[in-house]
Amino acid sequence: MNDEVLTIKEIAELLKLAAKTVYSKAQRGELLMFKVRDQLRTHRTYFHEWLAE
Repeated sequence: MNDEVLTIKEIAELLKLAAKTVYSKAQRGELLMFKVRDQLRTHRTYFHEWLAE
């Protein structure tokens, strides 16, 4: 598994969305995230799988 992780800011840049929009999706459970020192992140592999859905 590729252990590279993405932050909300990085995801927002990839999707061309506001960081607040990505954060809201994470809060609603639409995007699986985990916390690292109070910052939400996700695995790059999971993110690409989520995009393919």
